[in-house]
Amino acid sequence: MSEWLTREEALARLKVRPQTLYAYVSRGRIGMRPDGADPRRSQYRADDIAALATRRARGRSPQAIAESAIAWGEPAITTAISTVLHGRLVYRGKDAVALAATATLEEAASLLWASGAAISFASLTPSIVRESGTPTAFARLSALAAAGRPSLGRRPGMLQQDGASATSVLATSLGASPGAEPVHERLARGWSVDAAGADLIRKALVLLADHELNASTFAARVAASTGAPIVACLLAGLAALTGQRHGGAGAAAIALVEDAERLGPDETIARWLAHD
Repeated sequence: MSEWLTREEALARLKVRPQTLYAYVSRGRIGMRPDGADPRRSQYRADDIAALATRRARGRSPQAIAESAIAWGEPAITTAISTVLHGRLVYRGKDAVALAATATLEEAASLLWASGAAISFASLTPSIVRESGTPTAFARLSALAAAGRPSLGRRPGMLQQDGASATSVLATSLGASPGAEPVHERLARGWSVDAAGADLIRKALVLLADHELNASTFAARVAASTGAPIVACLLAGLAALTGQRHGGAGAAAIALVEDAERLGPDETIARWLAHD
């Protein structure tokens, strides 16, 4: 939920006069709404004010522009794929949460990739994966990356085919059953999950389809900027995802819950706090 500020708070954060604040509102740069407690007063969207204050503080000197490319350790790159707008994740103009209510990962990929054709992550050949998991994913993607074609200069349709193929291999490596169904159904069958669980997988995949510029997404984009094969870009993202401060935190959370179920919450918390 977005935070809203009073006029006095907005003026203090921006360090401007009231006339300037009203000008920002009239230009659509700051959201405004009536104060629920006093309709005669207005409230101003804190996210908009914070973004505007940051831009004003940076200025336009060459040094400030260079520093703005990496702000507080977070990369800042212009992209049409996704953004966070007023606390909502947006994929090419569509609210990701609303999209996840019904869309499959394939449909989300078609939107993100601006594809004019349907996307399929099908795997129609019998699986040769004997043991699924992250090590298998690394091994299979590495083999494909070594033989992959560079992405630089190739047509979007060809890159989309490479992306679909790499995603299919990744899903199979992580336990998805062979088949032509949407990938969430293949994963559910491979993981022995019921229909309700399959729908949760579908929603999660759509919501996780792009994260603008978190660590793994940024790693994949850096690899792509070099013209590396699409599967190598996916491998770069997967490598970053395994870090304990990123995707690895999920595995740690699962281990914490399992310990709590086995040992009880008090002993588990004591043991975890005692870890280095």
